[in-house]
Amino acid sequence: MSENLKTIKELADELGVSKQTIRNKIDKDFREKFVQTIKIKGNNTLVINNAGYSLLKKALQNDTAQTAKTLQNDTAQTKLICFLEEQLDKKEQQLSVKDKQLENKDTQISQMQNLLDQQQRLALQDKKLLEEYKAEINDLKALKMPPEETEFKHLDNQYKDEVNALKEKLENLQEQIKDQKRIEEQEKPRKWW
Repeated sequence: MSENLKTIKELADELGVSKQTIRNKIDKDFREKFVQTIKIKGNNTLVINNAGYSLLKKALQNDTAQTAKTLQNDTAQTKLICFLEEQLDKKEQQLSVKDKQLENKDTQISQMQNLLDQQQRLALQDKKLLEEYKAEINDLKALKMPPEETEFKHLDNQYKDEVNALKEKLENLQEQIKDQKRIEEQEKPRKWW
């Protein structure tokens, strides 16, 4: 075939696409300007001139670039979606952990409330018992019993009397000792020299 005219099969082989892709790119305007029909081996064959070849090549390269960009965008979107799904899974796991922690805290608060109620009940019981004991003590004080202070005063007075008596005896003994020493001194012979 001539270098200026190429068949659809030749174009498809050169550009690395299918014949159907080439046919899809050929519309009515393109056919009028760049396509001719010639007989090859007794069959009518469509051929495209160099200007048409260049135009198809550019259109397919643009399509390829757009497809590549689309694939890149799709890949980037897929990666982004995967990343977001992973992040979502992590957040769901964190929320699950937080839910369990909240349940534990609710249980602890409930237990603390029960303990506080018990403590308040015990404090009321203690208060009642104290009031009962005070009433009993007051009742016992009201009974006519000899006051303890009188008994202690009596013992204190008795003790004081005994101490005073012992002091007197001690003083008497001391005087007797002094008297005895005087007498002994008087009886000693005096020296004449």
